[in-house]
Amino acid sequence: MFIVIEGVDGSGKGTQIRLLEKALNEMGKKVFITCEPTSGEYGVKIRKILSGEEKSDSCELAALFLADRIYHCQNESSGIKRMLDLGYTVLCDRYYYSSFAYQGLGTSLEWVLGMNLDCPAVLKPDLTVFLDLPAAECDRRIEEGRSSREIFEKLETIKAIRGKYLEVFERIPDHNVKIIDASGSPEMVSKRIIEAVKESIPL
Repeated sequence: MFIVIEGVDGSGKGTQIRLLEKALNEMGKKVFITCEPTSGEYGVKIRKILSGEEKSDSCELAALFLADRIYHCQNESSGIKRMLDLGYTVLCDRYYYSSFAYQGLGTSLEWVLGMNLDCPAVLKPDLTVFLDLPAAECDRRIEEGRSSREIFEKLETIKAIRGKYLEVFERIPDHNVKIIDASGSPEMVSKRIIEAVKESIPL
């Protein structure tokens, strides 16, 4: 199964992916964890842009993310398709909903939706889990946990991105998305996620 964990910066995606991996391992599942941007050529450039080291606009960044996503899905060594074919449950930290929410703020959302959803090389997740948390709490976590911020990690931007995620979920309701309350302890949130996973896909 292909499961994506989404959320605004500071929502706890990394922690929850590790806890979900542990739970799935205990169920006897082989798990492969991956993320976007990748460590490939396009992913490296994207990370430089996100850090502020290089300049870009929303259109270029959206296109770079698509190129990186195609590589992510299709590369023959450790691509998502390859790992699914080998029998792994793939857990991905961010996927195309991040493009819709982040780049959809700065350019045409219709264009970003279309080029991702209509691309035959981009796989559709079996389940997307969105960790929902108030923007102020995400901002507090970022402030406490990091020495520097990326270009999207500002309170007003976080609020806008959360709103864009929720807008997109309403626009494409046929996709399997579970919105999870990400407040409380990591263990409490993990329990909610595991319940959602069990309800949504055969394990």
